[in-house]
Amino acid sequence: MTPEPTPGGGPARRTVLAAGGGLALGAAVAGGAAALTRDGDATAPVADSGAAVPFHGPHQAGIATAVQDRLHFAAFDVTTDDREKLEKLLREWTRAAERMTAGREVGEGAYGGLPEAPPDDTGEALGLKPSRLTLTIGFGPSLFDGRFGLKDKRPGALVELPRFPGDNLDPARSGGDLCVQACADDPQVAVHAIRNLARIGFGTVAVRWSQLGFGKTSSTTPDAQTPRNLFGFKDGTRNVAGTDTAALDRHVWVGAKEATGGGAWMAGGSYLVARRIRMNVETWDRTPLAEQEDIFGRDKKEGAPVGKAKEHDEPFLKAMKPDSHVRLAHPDANGGAHLLRRGYSFTDGTDGLGRLDAGLFFLAYQRDVRSGFVPVQTALAKADALNEYIQHVGSAVFAVPPGVRDADDWWGRGLFS
Repeated sequence: MTPEPTPGGGPARRTVLAAGGGLALGAAVAGGAAALTRDGDATAPVADSGAAVPFHGPHQAGIATAVQDRLHFAAFDVTTDDREKLEKLLREWTRAAERMTAGREVGEGAYGGLPEAPPDDTGEALGLKPSRLTLTIGFGPSLFDGRFGLKDKRPGALVELPRFPGDNLDPARSGGDLCVQACADDPQVAVHAIRNLARIGFGTVAVRWSQLGFGKTSSTTPDAQTPRNLFGFKDGTRNVAGTDTAALDRHVWVGAKEATGGGAWMAGGSYLVARRIRMNVETWDRTPLAEQEDIFGRDKKEGAPVGKAKEHDEPFLKAMKPDSHVRLAHPDANGGAHLLRRGYSFTDGTDGLGRLDAGLFFLAYQRDVRSGFVPVQTALAKADALNEYIQHVGSAVFAVPPGVRDADDWWGRGLFS
């Protein structure tokens, strides 16, 4: 299969990879799937090929998908009150997302068009592989404020988060009518995607805030090595696996029973909580190792819970200090609440006082925020010993609709129908 040319006749931006329309994420995670390269019949493991993640499906990619190395997350304000313009933008974004996730240029491409007009694609990703780029869209509570006739379509689970003890939220880094989560193994591919969506949206939307992330701090592939956060501890040991369909149905995807009335369009979707968490790394770095391990409830080397030998050993919560992070966040302490986490570390320069502006950009998907993130964070905010070293400084919640089924479907179609 040869790369498909762009409509303008130029070559594809990057190699188009074919592993069949029914590519299983589990196979991709294991590296056992094969993808065609530009040379023709040669194959390479997905993990080594910069493969494309299928865009179409019952759920959006970028949720249960094996977590990529890099993130560019952007929240947008809709700057028009014209519903038709918003719908048109979502259609255009969908078509652009289909092309970029397949490793192709947007529209007519970055060159070869009319010299008098700006090109359709900004061009900084020319020659790069798809790098497992996924683009995931969400709709914030403010989109349902009446401007677009969507008040009756707001799902009951799309609630404003309460203000938790210790929050120091910056309004300029919180909220948003829309969000797009771009994840890829190449940071330039992720940045290119957000940049082009913002360019397409000029006059209809404006970037409210954005966040770059690196070094995934949670994994949806429990058979792989668990990543570490900036405090040096393994993070996401008990995360929901992207291949565990039963757990995803129970904890992540919105079921038909929950998607009722005006919120029926959310069946197959999920709810996303995004929190920018500042980590006081300088203070942490002066904390004794034993105290660090007590705070988390796990040892730093292996990630084993208190009194256990291996990371994945079942924790004995009562052996941990009452204010340890693992004990307070564990599902058994929160009515069985599970979150699918896709967080990333960040460093955004310094704070002007000689300290790194660094931390965790926390992303968590769940079936219902009210029974997921809210009770867990309520418990943590009240008593977690880790609170001495962290502070939540940005916050947003979004309804993430189901996937785009085919080439005639588009992001949010069910909401606007």
